Amino acid sequence: MKPAAPVSLQCQTKHVEKADELPYSFEIQPFDAALLAYWAHYGIYEETLRRFRVRALKSYSSQTREGKQFEIRATPTEPIFAYIGNGYIKIYRPNSPKMRFLYGGQMPNTYSFGMEQIPSKGDILFITGGEKDVLSLSAHHFHAICFNSETAQIPENIIESLQLRFRHIILLYDTDETGIRESDRQVNLLEAYKVQQLQLPLKGTKTEKDISDYFALGNEEEDFRKLLDKFFSQMYTQTMMMLRSCEIDYDNPPDASKSVIAVNGVPLGTQDNLFCITGGEGTGKSNYIAAILAGTLGAERLKAEQTLGLEVTPNPRGLAVLHYDTEQSEAQLHKNLGKTLRRASLTSVPDFYHSLYLASLSRKDRLKLIRESMDLFHHKHGGIHLVVIDGIADLIRSANDETESIAIVDELYRLAGIYNTCIICVLHFVPNGIKLRGHIGSELQRKAAGILSIEKDENPEYSVVKALKVRDGSPLDVPMTLFGWDKALDMHVYRGEKSKEDKDKRKSNELHAVIRDAFRSATRLSYQQLCEILMRELDIKDRTAKKYIAYMKEQGILIQDSQGNYQQRKTCLI
Repeated sequence: MKPAAPVSLQCQTKHVEKADELPYSFEIQPFDAALLAYWAHYGIYEETLRRFRVRALKSYSSQTREGKQFEIRATPTEPIFAYIGNGYIKIYRPNSPKMRFLYGGQMPNTYSFGMEQIPSKGDILFITGGEKDVLSLSAHHFHAICFNSETAQIPENIIESLQLRFRHIILLYDTDETGIRESDRQVNLLEAYKVQQLQLPLKGTKTEKDISDYFALGNEEEDFRKLLDKFFSQMYTQTMMMLRSCEIDYDNPPDASKSVIAVNGVPLGTQDNLFCITGGEGTGKSNYIAAILAGTLGAERLKAEQTLGLEVTPNPRGLAVLHYDTEQSEAQLHKNLGKTLRRASLTSVPDFYHSLYLASLSRKDRLKLIRESMDLFHHKHGGIHLVVIDGIADLIRSANDETESIAIVDELYRLAGIYNTCIICVLHFVPNGIKLRGHIGSELQRKAAGILSIEKDENPEYSVVKALKVRDGSPLDVPMTLFGWDKALDMHVYRGEKSKEDKDKRKSNELHAVIRDAFRSATRLSYQQLCEILMRELDIKDRTAKKYIAYMKEQGILIQDSQGNYQQRKTCLI
């Protein structure tokens, strides 16, 4: 990162005088090249300093606790920097032999630097020993905070709150005697919150003991990420052993065994969200998922025809692509992996792609492995591009158990947000019209950003892909696409879209079904009642519901009486 251009600041002063505070005043000076050079040594530039309200001072005046007045002035060899808070100030004089840290105003009961700058949720939060360490980590794209010192006790209520927002809270204290002792003490005191500690590979001397020194020694963000990769590999030693036994070795195929037809997913969702694929057996879903995954294995976008009509976002950065299967045999999963590679024109498996066979594990171990391996591969590959869980119902005892269904969908939704990825959930249910069945289906219908259904077409040589839910608009307005087997190419290929007549027929049939259910307990409904029913049943917005009411009037599905209420046309009754 290059240093930001110096910003011209007019000198400012501030004066505080309250009985319960230390009065202070200061004069700000602009950051010049010499002042910025001190911070640049640690990889910190003006943009970061200003974001954390760090300023350079010309002078600072205050008094001691005994009431003795004093003033200090900055010199070229002894600069003064200030961490400015709300109603208080912390002075930092890095080159001064005495009074390196000073305080003015009313310091909060729990001083925490960087708390305002961290996001609402994320992967890792580091707790460091000082402000400079927080700035250095932030400048290298990591989230961090610090309290007043390494010896300050970290409040449990703050840790409890942060634990809900971050997957990992890691102490990153100095590597000197004090830092190591206090890090051990805090980890023991906060054991209930699973706070971890990471020790840097530094000598522990005055100039080589903290994360700022680590970056000043020439280490870059990538070097620190390698330390984290090693840290998490050690943390998940048992998971690594399970992964080695579960991951498909394409060069060493397993013994042949009876294949099991599996449902697969499609990445039409967005980052931080779930996407659901549902349907029955024998509809070509295995080939459909192979086409989707093939689109994630290269740096360039495959043509839509290669991915069965989908636009699959490529993966130029080589982020992790994870495929968990809970139903297929090891031999079938190996075969499907070959289809994926052939469609992507590859002969070997990229190191960022992991196809994992989970059918032999218990349901409890499946979820544990998914949760921990996502974290492991996120750090190993610098992020996760896409996750496919083929058989979400096999992570719980019963897909009709409401408590378990809510818990598993909430957990996967949380993981999608933490790792900023799309998780495709494959549900082995045939939908009932536009709705999914069972409690787990209801939860996915509510939480997923989109839902697709793969079914056999009227022409048995084709499979048809229908949208059951989309983020914006209505699924009934989304074209239905077709794919089928091509003997010459020895794979499924894209067969275009269903006709407009077919789309309109589906639209009328689905709206008929919703209207029949709506009028089972009422003979008349108001315009607002109809809107609310359509919004709830089709998961659409108000404007789309109004458009459908107009469409149903035009098609003769609804009639309006003189009072403005709506009735179902008798010819539509069952």
